[in-house]
Amino acid sequence: MPYLGIDIGGTKAALLLERSGSSRPARLRFTWPRDGDAESDLDALASAVSRITADAGLDGPRGIRAAGLALPATVREGRITAWPCRPSWTGLRLDALLERVLAGIPVVHEDDGNLAALAEAADSGVPDLAYLGLGTGVGGGIVLGGRLHTGPLGGAAEIGHLLIGLGGAACACGRAGCLQAVASGPATLARAAALRGAPVDAAAFRTGLAEDSPWATGPLRQTAAALAVTAVNLGELLQCREIRIGGGFGHGTPGLLGLIRAETRRLTRPGTEPPAIRRAAHGADASLHGAALLARTASPGQPSASRQPQQFP
Repeated sequence: MPYLGIDIGGTKAALLLERSGSSRPARLRFTWPRDGDAESDLDALASAVSRITADAGLDGPRGIRAAGLALPATVREGRITAWPCRPSWTGLRLDALLERVLAGIPVVHEDDGNLAALAEAADSGVPDLAYLGLGTGVGGGIVLGGRLHTGPLGGAAEIGHLLIGLGGAACACGRAGCLQAVASGPATLARAAALRGAPVDAAAFRTGLAEDSPWATGPLRQTAAALAVTAVNLGELLQCREIRIGGGFGHGTPGLLGLIRAETRRLTRPGTEPPAIRRAAHGADASLHGAALLARTASPGQPSASRQPQQFP
C-alpha cells in the first residue's frame, strides 16, 4: 500500500509517495504562492497531492494508506499557535486543514526537525543523536535511546530557539539571541550582504566562498561557531554521540561541516569526547523521509492529526 510523506516548509513543500514493490518513490516539490494566505497554500497542497497520486496511477488520495506530515509550526491541542514563516496559518486547527487535503486518510504529524532526526537515526542506527536542519530557519530534533525526545507536552527540541547570545540578533520568533537568528541561511546571507554592500543569494555566497572572499568566509565562520556551541551544549546536556547537519543551506554550503568540527573540538572540555559532526544522510530531505517513515509506522486507525513519540525500527 502507498504511504505519503509531506514536508511543509516555510517557503516550499515536498511530497514523497512510497509504494510497495517499487524501489523508486514518486517525488514532487513546489513553492508556496507568493504572499499567499492559508487558503491559497491549501489549494496548492491539494493540487500537489492530486498530481503525485495521479502520476503514481492511484485513484486520487483515497489510494493512500496513511500520510505523515513534517511541520515546522508550533501545534498545541490540535491548533497551530505559532508559525512565523506562514503567519496566516496561526490560529487554525490542523485537523480541519488536513481534512480538506487528505479527507478520510489517517494522518500523523510531527515537528519537521524531530522527523529529520528520526530518519537520520534510523539510517545510522545511532540511538542517541541530534539533528540540525539549516534552511529558512533552524530546525532540530533529538533521538535518545532510539526514541524521539518530544517532552511531556510535545514540541521539545526547538534547537533553533536555544539562546546562544543574550542581546544578539533579532529572531523571527520575536526574541533576540536565538541560534536561528545567527545560523539560518537568511541570517548568514544577510551578514554577507552587509559586508559586501550588495545583495547576496545562495549562489553568490558559494562563489564568494570559492574565491575566499572575506564577506563570505567571515559570516560562515560565525554560523559555524554558533552551531559548534550548540553541538557542545547538546553533548554536555544529553550525551548525544552524533550531530547530523542537514537542510538546504546546511547541505549545500561547502566548508561548513569542517568549520563546525574544528570549533566543536576546540570548545570540548579536556577529557571528554566531542560529538561526531556528520552530514545528514538524507541531505536536505531528512524531514521528508522522516514523514514517510512516520506514515509507515503509524497505526492505520489513528485519527487525523494525532501525534505520538516514535521509535526508529
